[in-house]
Amino acid sequence: MRVSIIAADSMGVRSLCTLVESAAGTRILIDPGASLAPRRYGLPPHPLEEARLEEVLGEIRELMRDVHAAVITHYHYDHYLYRRGEEEYYRGLRLFVKHPRESINQSQRLRAHRLLEKQGVAGLARVEYADGRSFEVEDVRLVFSPPVPHGRPGTPLGYVVMVAVEADGVRLVFASDTQGPGSREALEWITGLEPDLVIISGPPLYMEGGRVPREEVEEELGNLEELASRLPRGSVLVVDHHSLRDAGYREKLERVYRAAAARGVRLVTAAEFMGRPVEQLEAMRRELWEKEGGARG
Repeated sequence: MRVSIIAADSMGVRSLCTLVESAAGTRILIDPGASLAPRRYGLPPHPLEEARLEEVLGEIRELMRDVHAAVITHYHYDHYLYRRGEEEYYRGLRLFVKHPRESINQSQRLRAHRLLEKQGVAGLARVEYADGRSFEVEDVRLVFSPPVPHGRPGTPLGYVVMVAVEADGVRLVFASDTQGPGSREALEWITGLEPDLVIISGPPLYMEGGRVPREEVEEELGNLEELASRLPRGSVLVVDHHSLRDAGYREKLERVYRAAAARGVRLVTAAEFMGRPVEQLEAMRRELWEKEGGARG
């Protein structure tokens, strides 16, 4: 099984879009979307960010023309194509989605309705509600978790589903936006599967002490450290997305790196997993604008 992370925060955009391809050629695209923070440090996106976003979205759209199925783990705009006209990219696909009406908060419910009903994706694709279910796509098996919190239990951000992808004797667990994970439920589901590879969104380090209390981030860091210490030896743990919006992520995740090393688990960012340099464009936004002489407009 070949796993390619198409876009991520360590690669310049808000995303964790991942392509999985079996040896027989079955292709599954998970969370086919990307976006930018509208404001960071009080500044709009830098042109370099905007160019990277358009490049990434172009690649995602092309991939959507040539995959057997796609997965939407939840309805935040960095996780699926949602712009007017983009509904055509779903035509003919098997589309596995977080249930649009159950275990969902109001904002995600509205976005799900807009995508599936108003934009007509429910009539263009073969839509299947994934929560807690398993499916076969050619030679690939997909196992979805029950809905788990988008972070800690009780979060107003709602719920997501995780997905295990199994092919060619390899098991990937994709756990974007579990933020740590923030819940014991998510942690136990991941470790219980004994995966070879985990792709997960780490804690929102950049919000610590502001929008997110320090004790919450500490709890999520503790869960991530435990995850690293419980994965099978020789496995790979990709930590990205929310955590990579903090320029000091490496130092703040030091305890997790130590736990992974002690367990014999390779911990990397998405960019490093793909053999690319880490480019935290959002975290660098202030420096990027300073080089331009300040934000324009």
